[in-house]
Amino acid sequence: MPDSLTIQLVNQTTSSNVYAYITGLALQRDCARVLLKADGKGLYYPASPAGGKILQPLAEDCAIALGVPGNTVTVTIPQIAGGRIWFSAGERKLTFLLNPGGPGGGAALVEPSVLNPSDPNAGVDFCFCEFTLNSDQLFANISYVDFVARLPIALTLRTRTGAVQHVSGMPADGLARVCDGLCAQAARDGRPWDKLIVSRDGQPLRVLSPTHGEAVGASFAGYFEPLVEAAWQRYREQQQAQAQGQGQAPGEPPKHGLNLLARLKAKAQGQGSDQQQAQQPSAGCALLRIDTQAAAGIVTGSVAAQSDELVLAGESFQRPTTADILGCNSGPFTTGPSATRNAIIPRLAAAFQRSAIAADGVDEHPSHPDTFYRCEPTNHYSRVVHEANLDGKGYAFAYDDVQPDGGADQSGKVNAGDPEVFVVAVGGGGAYVGDRMP
Repeated sequence: MPDSLTIQLVNQTTSSNVYAYITGLALQRDCARVLLKADGKGLYYPASPAGGKILQPLAEDCAIALGVPGNTVTVTIPQIAGGRIWFSAGERKLTFLLNPGGPGGGAALVEPSVLNPSDPNAGVDFCFCEFTLNSDQLFANISYVDFVARLPIALTLRTRTGAVQHVSGMPADGLARVCDGLCAQAARDGRPWDKLIVSRDGQPLRVLSPTHGEAVGASFAGYFEPLVEAAWQRYREQQQAQAQGQGQAPGEPPKHGLNLLARLKAKAQGQGSDQQQAQQPSAGCALLRIDTQAAAGIVTGSVAAQSDELVLAGESFQRPTTADILGCNSGPFTTGPSATRNAIIPRLAAAFQRSAIAADGVDEHPSHPDTFYRCEPTNHYSRVVHEANLDGKGYAFAYDDVQPDGGADQSGKVNAGDPEVFVVAVGGGGAYVGDRMP
């Protein structure tokens, strides 16, 4: 791998006021904070502010002008970890601030926030993609984990062998499509999906992830708990049925198509036949199986009757809350010293996000994409975001890179150990599908 890489930044918006900003940790400088200067070549390592002062301005201009629509600007980056390529459009540029105590003896960088209404960037039209360039590879991805921006991003990577990887992103009207989808879902289920839309001057500026819904008065408290109950019923009952010799054999198709979550709702409402209710314990066709895709291999488990915890490979998982599922990093999804547990967590969390944990006939995870978002409740933000991307790709939650071995990528990433040409286009104009160069 080279010590540096050139990146082609392409303005696919309709504006001439588009700027790029590149930030990260310089691997060859003890992971000190680094920003590219406005010329796209010089490197700025901000010093820690003197006297412990906070929220200090940058001492260098780091806004890289992309020029007129259709223009390409080439920049050069060193090896960087935790890198981001930010873009802004309009008269207002992004504001980055400095605090003391950063890595490598330098400053800590205060990045733009979509959650703090007092942030100087709250009303700025901006977006970012993520990347790391190290001695092994270039890895880059688009992200909607926190929000969907009005400015779409597309990635294209060509390797030295000539192979091309392309992530389409959204078209220019992608944000409008997401807003329409969320408003339609809110009308269907009465949940505040539409309140995730943040507007400025009467127009949508961005859409927040439901993980951050509380910041805009969109509470999803209690939303996923029925799904959790369905999963717990499914695998607890399967355990009991097997113990009584009444369960289905592993691999046997389900006896009926009505999923367990629907039956639980019907039972709670006094609906459904006694036969349907009696069949609930055998709804699962096997124990829950998680392919860790790691040293632990495929692990199996069920809900222990006494503890009411899901036990997989000796690791116990309490019932996740809606906040645990949306954030993927709290409650039972908190990582720790166990490699096996840490391999289970992403796959289990993704199964809840996508509601595949309750899909009929699906007992091994990661499961195929055609099992995603089929059951209610599900993460409709994630569903709508994937539908709005031309190729269906893009991180909509933290573990959206989870997929079965050989499965289609969901995360919107490009990576290679021999990158030759890396193109990052902003704006969605001319967006296309297919692994080819623009």
